[in-house]
Order: sequence, then structure tokens, then C-alpha cells
Amino acid sequence: MSKKRIAVLGSTGSIGTQALDIIAQKPDLFECVVLTGYNNVKLLIEQARRFRPQVVVMANDNNYLEVKSALADLPIEVKGGVEAVNEAAVLPDVDIVLTALIGYAGLAPTIAAIKAGKTIALANKETLVVAGEMVMDLCKKYNTKLLPVDSEHSAIFQCLRGAAGNPVEKILLTASGGPFRGKDRAFLATATPEMALKHPSWDMGARITIASANLMNKGYEVIEAKWLFGVRADQIEVLVHPQSVVHSAVQFQDGAVIAQMGAPDMRLPILYAFTYPERIQIDLPRLDFAKYPNLIFEKPDTKVFLSLQLAYDAMEKGGNLPCAMNAANEVAISAFLDRKIGFLRMAEIVEETMNKTSFIAHPSCLDDYICTNREAREIAESLIK
Repeated sequence: MSKKRIAVLGSTGSIGTQALDIIAQKPDLFECVVLTGYNNVKLLIEQARRFRPQVVVMANDNNYLEVKSALADLPIEVKGGVEAVNEAAVLPDVDIVLTALIGYAGLAPTIAAIKAGKTIALANKETLVVAGEMVMDLCKKYNTKLLPVDSEHSAIFQCLRGAAGNPVEKILLTASGGPFRGKDRAFLATATPEMALKHPSWDMGARITIASANLMNKGYEVIEAKWLFGVRADQIEVLVHPQSVVHSAVQFQDGAVIAQMGAPDMRLPILYAFTYPERIQIDLPRLDFAKYPNLIFEKPDTKVFLSLQLAYDAMEKGGNLPCAMNAANEVAISAFLDRKIGFLRMAEIVEETMNKTSFIAHPSCLDDYICTNREAREIAESLIK
């Protein structure tokens, strides 16, 4: 396998740090040429000194000078600002762009990288939630390879390899159930940020962990699956699977089900995106079947976890509604983490915002999504005050 030169967008986050662990293990196969961060100045500087990329971007202008000064003795180009992230994603020396940014911020650099013909290792769900149709059309137009990094979508992608075009009857998207699996609305009404942040299976950033606790994150993955695999909403079934070793499965029209399994470690799907279509030997955890004598699968309760149903509703209606949903959800999660609203209020704010945002059935350009994102955020913020 030829050496891959990688831009890690969001290198200080959970996915970014795990990607760098893989790069560090296989320096003969991978080279980090771009690192970007937003707030974690100390870690970004440490990463830059260790991996010596060509370019480092501090997207938060307020922290730019500190990073630039700290790296002044190294032959690294240091840039600041959000637009610099987009520019770094299209550098000629970049082969793979790992989009590991959180939220709506991942959309613009992903689009820039697609237009530049870079291979996209997509760990940013919001890119397809907000503008799935446009993004997939651009991938076709520019002949850009988009490889999923989410464990569930990577699993589906792997299950479909070798399927020889056989029609998919159903996608079975697994969910751990998060820290509140089996709880009722009365319990959730008292849930605190500390409780919601205790995810039983995965080590993730705060925002994604909260979204996993109320199943909005799984709703995002449902929408993402629609665009990645060309299926309808009624072909995507969510199953709560607390052991988190069956990462997802595909059911074909003859009833056969092919599942992908592995240890619950995000480095596995990251690695596969980096090496596709090859697999390489690496020091990562192996699945010990003896530790899992029983595997549990349950249907999620969408009356308790309203966020999952809202995602299905947004996907069914389409247009700019998923974009509005995402904007409201980002605002609501921030408010919950800041203790301005309760756990259940997050879904209520998302639903109210979806009902109030101007609907565009067929967004025609990026500006439509930008305007929707702005309007929905304003509506959501007004509901919190």
C-alpha cells in the first residue's frame, strides 16, 4: 500500500486523537500533513511538535497567536480562522481528509475537499444530516470517494462489500442505548449533564455523548445511512445493542443477514477508512467472543427518546428540515451542558424549532443551508431565554 498523506480536521477531539494514534503506529504507511483545532491550544501544540505537519490551523482566531508563537521554531505554516481550515483541506499534498470536526462546522471544509477530489474519511455526521443530497451529488460530480468512519456506517459499508449489487431489504443500525437505556421520562426529567456524560461503551466528546444519551446521535446516523447507502427511511431499523460488538448489519431480500463485529474501538473504522480497500496488521484490541455469551437486541422507545423520532420525521419530510433540526440540536445541547434547560427540554426545543423554521422543499445551493442554519439557531436560542 502506498503511503497516505492525511489532513486531520479536528485533531484534538476524540476521533482526531485516535486517528493520530493510528498514524503514530504506522509511520511507514501514514503521514500527517495537516492538523486543525479550535480550543485545545496545549494539545494542538503537542501534536504539531510530535507529528511535524506542513500546516497547523487554529480555527479560533483568539488562540491563533499563541499557537503560532509556540511553533515559531519549527518549519510549520501556522494559520488562523475558519476559512483556513477549508484551505488546508485542499492542499495538493493531501490524499485523505479526515473530517472529525464537531457539528455544522464540518460541512464547508468537507465540501471544499470533495471539490478538490480528495478522499473523504467522514466522521462528521452533520455533513450528511444538513446537506446530504447536495454532498452526495458533489461526490458524483467530482468523482470523490467518501468513506464512512462512524462504526455503524463503516460496518454497513463492509457488509455490502461483495454483495454484488444484491438489493438491500433492510439496514439494521445498532445503538448502545447510552447511559439511560431502559429509563422512563420521569427519570430523564431529573437527568443531569454528569449522568448523561457517562457513556457505557464509547469514549467520545461531550456533545456527541449527550446526543447519544437522548438518541439524537442515532437519529443522525439514520439520516446519514439514507444518503450513504441509498435506502428509504422504512428500510432503516434501529436496534439497541448494549454490548456494542455488533456494529451494524444488512438484511438482504432473501432474508439473509450479514453483520460486522469487532471490539468497541473507534480506531478500527478509522483505520479501515485509511487503508480501504486493504486491511493491515495493527496492534488494536481483538473481539473475545467468550466475554459475550449473550448478545441483547431491543427496539428503542421513541416515545421516551423523542429525538430519534424527530430525526425520522425530518428525513421523511426532507428539504432543509434536517438542517434546522441539527442547528436546534446544537443549541439545545449547549444549553443543557450549561444547565439552562433540562434533559427532556432538548428534544422539545428541536421539535418547536423544526415547526417554526421556514421550510425549503428543494434547497438549491449552500446559501440555502447557511440561511436555514442561522434562522433555526435564532429560533432555538429564543426558546431558551
